[in-house]
Amino acid sequence: MLCTRTWRAVSLLSRTAQLSAAWRGAQEYSSAGARLDLSGIYPPIGTPFTDREDVDYKKLEENLQKYAQIPFKGLVVQGSNGEYPYLTEEERVEVVSTVRRSLPAGKLLMAGSGCESTRATVQLTEKMAAAGADAVLVVTPCFYKGKMDSRALIQHFTKVADSSPVPVVLYSVPANTGLDLPLDAVVQLAQHPNILGLKDSGGDITRIGLIVHKTKTQDFQVLAGSAGFLMAAYCVGAVGGVCALANVLGRELCELERLCVSGRWDEARVLQQRLIEPNAAVTRKLGVPALKQAMEWFGFHGGACRSPLQPLTEAETQQLRRDFSSNGWL
Repeated sequence: MLCTRTWRAVSLLSRTAQLSAAWRGAQEYSSAGARLDLSGIYPPIGTPFTDREDVDYKKLEENLQKYAQIPFKGLVVQGSNGEYPYLTEEERVEVVSTVRRSLPAGKLLMAGSGCESTRATVQLTEKMAAAGADAVLVVTPCFYKGKMDSRALIQHFTKVADSSPVPVVLYSVPANTGLDLPLDAVVQLAQHPNILGLKDSGGDITRIGLIVHKTKTQDFQVLAGSAGFLMAAYCVGAVGGVCALANVLGRELCELERLCVSGRWDEARVLQQRLIEPNAAVTRKLGVPALKQAMEWFGFHGGACRSPLQPLTEAETQQLRRDFSSNGWL
């Protein structure tokens, strides 16, 4: 019993030291007047599993070695494509720690820390910072979506940002949550010194353009949440994208970014058009199982999803192959 108590005390002291270091880093960061530059392309990386549905850290690290050869700005870990709702808190944190150890210097690590309650989100955000996240991506809580109005969401994100040791990026993904983060809430939250930007996966370009316009005095950075509207988002002021398709066609999306940033719009349009169908296939049409199948075709470890997500049917697999091959990718 004494040994157990001693171990718990040591663990608590270690954890406190980690969080204190993270807080000191945040304070130094703030006092220096610096602000993370989010511009660029990020894959929201998948989580490989073994046949027993355990996280396969060996295959994860092999994927990371391949991603290190692509000019991404960084990686998003424990986003929707990482199947985060199906992982335990311990697994979520350990995946982030694993990525941090493998990530090349200069690459940003954005970790998903959103939970349904504000309290749980605050606690997981602290753990993600201690695990090495440079910023956290916080999804809108949605189980009681009828009550998630601007007042509730502003309070939620403000409390998370107030206590977070690292900058916060808002995450609006209405296809999964059933609600958009309201425009008025985004505009108000953009004034918070520790809220850096927004990943918007809704695909409403007028909304993205309006958010950029209404937050332009706040140095608020908007990221497109899907490759299907990446060029359009750049046109209205987005600074980059967190795109599922980057897990498969990462170099091509980085090239699209380069074309947009350099104003080569005719070339960008041709490339963007070729990316729309495969992107739709691995997102709204067939989802994470399709993304993981496509990863296998392109030399990455995708594998099976964690239950209850099901593998593609034969007909779905054939459709997925058509969506890639008809656009010249397979």
